[in-house]
Amino acid sequence: MATELRQAAVVAAVSTVAGVALGLLWLWLAPRVPLISDGKAVFLRNSEGESAVGADGTFVLLALGFGAVAAALVFLFHRHGGVGLVLALAAGGVLGSLLGWGVGTFLGPTHDVVAHAREVGAGVQFDAPLKLEMWAGALLAWPLAAMIVHLSLTALFGPRDTELEWPPEGDAGDKA
Repeated sequence: MATELRQAAVVAAVSTVAGVALGLLWLWLAPRVPLISDGKAVFLRNSEGESAVGADGTFVLLALGFGAVAAALVFLFHRHGGVGLVLALAAGGVLGSLLGWGVGTFLGPTHDVVAHAREVGAGVQFDAPLKLEMWAGALLAWPLAAMIVHLSLTALFGPRDTELEWPPEGDAGDKA
């Protein structure tokens, strides 16, 4: 039991720390939402652009990948793991997603759009802050992918229980 708890703690910690990599990749790969100011107001450079949705999609796809890799690694190293490892995989996925979201938004463009617009001046394009519009679904992508991949790997390649014969040999019912 102590070994399983230790392994679960390591899985949760490593998954959480991997959230930093998720945040940095999201910051690097997410499309930018271009803004422009006329000196009085801030506008979208391209009002029909889909960059905001692309930022959410990029985060979700990265989180799905992180979840799948985490589950595969946990299965590879702990084939006989129990419920504690699976719960740690899910909890670490949620914490890793939260950390990735925080890292991406913290290191990304500033959230004070008005001050940034004044700083760059009128007519100059700048990037909107990086944010998740559909945050609830995006934060669940990692743990859901991890659970699906881990369950699939366990079902396909996990240890099998020995099957018992029925009725057992030497049973009184055999004499009839």
